Amino acid sequence: MAESPGTDPACMACGLIAGTEFLPGGAILRTGTWVVEHCVGPLGLGTLVVKPIRHVIHVADLTAEESSELGPLLRKVSSAVTATMEPEQVYVCLWSHAGAVPGHIHFVVQPACKDDLARYDAYGPALQMAMFDAGQLPDGAAVAEVCARLRTVLAEG
Repeated sequence: MAESPGTDPACMACGLIAGTEFLPGGAILRTGTWVVEHCVGPLGLGTLVVKPIRHVIHVADLTAEESSELGPLLRKVSSAVTATMEPEQVYVCLWSHAGAVPGHIHFVVQPACKDDLARYDAYGPALQMAMFDAGQLPDGAAVAEVCARLRTVLAEG
């Protein structure tokens, strides 16, 4: 596959966007400059990633168009996660390192559900670290089902 403008062939995030890396549930939403996907890591069912389609490693390097879409998109995605997962809270945080090297920025939109808070006896960054330490990936069929529900909610909103 030919490299698209603004992509890095060594970047997993770019590979997920391009379809060269397996993405359980597929892309949930795509705007002119952003894509929403289910997280491929151990942050739990219903955790989404909002990332620029273009390979960007610093928020300061976002274009005016990317920047103008970001706030409303994060609100919309957070609202869909709230409606679909019914969490105590929805965490939204920026991640951009892979192997201690700045990588493709992505905003993690994570439902903090009572079950996870109790299971890991943690919240906030400590919950995320405990989930990474446990390394439990959500079931692929459950991810596909949640992605379908999220697509419906996002299409309605």
